[in-house]
Amino acid sequence: MTTNILPLLPIMIPFFAGIIMLFTGQRPLAHRVIATISSLLIIISAVWLVVLVYRNGTIATFLGDWAPPFGISVVIDMAAALLLLTTAIITLFTVIYSFQSIGVEREKFYYYVMVMFMISGVNGAFSTGDLFNMFVFFEVFLLASYVLITLGGTKIQLQEGFKYILVNMISSNFFVLGLAYLYSVTGSLNMADIHAKLAGFEGNYSIMTLVAVVLLFVFATKAGVFPLYFWLPGSYYAPPMPVLILFGALLTKVGIYAIARTYSLLFIDNVEFTHQMLLLLALATIVMGSIGALSHADMKRIIIYNILIAVGVILVGVSMMDESGMLGAFYYLIHDMIIKAALFMLVGFLIYRTGETNAERLGGLIKIHPITGWMFFIAALSLAGVPPLPGFYGKLFIVQSTFANDNYIAGILVLISSLVVLYSVIRIFISAFWGEDMDFSRLKPVKSDKLLFASIAMVIVSVAFGLAADALYPMLEMAAQSFHDPASYSNYLPEVE
Repeated sequence: MTTNILPLLPIMIPFFAGIIMLFTGQRPLAHRVIATISSLLIIISAVWLVVLVYRNGTIATFLGDWAPPFGISVVIDMAAALLLLTTAIITLFTVIYSFQSIGVEREKFYYYVMVMFMISGVNGAFSTGDLFNMFVFFEVFLLASYVLITLGGTKIQLQEGFKYILVNMISSNFFVLGLAYLYSVTGSLNMADIHAKLAGFEGNYSIMTLVAVVLLFVFATKAGVFPLYFWLPGSYYAPPMPVLILFGALLTKVGIYAIARTYSLLFIDNVEFTHQMLLLLALATIVMGSIGALSHADMKRIIIYNILIAVGVILVGVSMMDESGMLGAFYYLIHDMIIKAALFMLVGFLIYRTGETNAERLGGLIKIHPITGWMFFIAALSLAGVPPLPGFYGKLFIVQSTFANDNYIAGILVLISSLVVLYSVIRIFISAFWGEDMDFSRLKPVKSDKLLFASIAMVIVSVAFGLAADALYPMLEMAAQSFHDPASYSNYLPEVE
């Protein structure tokens, strides 16, 4: 058995880029170049993986010549490949955005190093085929995120960073506990192997329900699901904007992916309890996110609470666990990663330019920044799900699934949440870009060409994702299949020589 290096590239490239930057010392310019080149290489490798998986199906490789299910497995199905590509695109534009926004001091203290290590962990979590290595990759990106959230050492960063670290350390301990329970029942931590073993399992399934609750506690904490989201608004508000972009676009989505993967492969016996519990938590998350988004005038907080709404909407689709629900959930997951990055970038530009986070203290900026204003408007419509922008298709499939499964209240709540999202974000657009003119002499003469380039590029990526919906449908359908038809994911096991 020979290890295939290709599926490992999205993990190895950022990891070795971080190592190289450590050896170059405190040289911001060198770090910028290495981080940019590395991000481009990750995009190339991810595109390559998407093409290969589309043509040939799931790619699996095992390290160290250990036969499955004992080897360290990396499994790239279409879902993983698309998530790797989306992560790589967001990383590239966030790195470019950071050139003019993170500050030279943070760049000297290994900001790009930590970004690369975090991306290595995120890509590993999307790619791994077993739960123990998912735990390892979770710890890798969490350790890097601990540094990023406190890098700069402001009072609010240290205060919220301590809370962030404490919450994640507790959930990591429960992750280990859940793995121990799972291994005691199945004798394996390879997800495909566990799925195959559970098909003929004749023991007591109540322990699996307990494992489902423990792992949901862990992953829901990472994803910011009700009631475990309490740490997220404050902790995400504290770091500088480029870090918030990465956290908001990527880290909560890793938690959602882990829930979708484990609940589709491992917890399929008592779905009346496990998936209904997931649905109830998802609906409560939408409600709490909506209340938060409507109750704030602070631009950062509005978009942060919109993260919670999106988490709830995606998990409604996951809890349906049918073809339409999973297709909608996966489509909306990719869309939300892109559009959240775009909106945080645009909001970040407004904050850097004006020094204000409160949208009500701004006004008339459409006269100074018309392109930025209309880009924000398009991003707002896309976030709310206005056709033909990409948010529409994901919600359409999710609502169809809820109605098909007689969960009418869930479907209606998802539709109402679209109105809340639209109102909350358009409120920023009207306050900041229209309304009474603010004192334009307060505008800071900051360099912003790279900020605007990255922001507009992400909006264009989002619009292109929506306009290419028909062309991308076969890939998204293929990605969703590994969740609603888990046997298609576990089929790779016998194919490994």
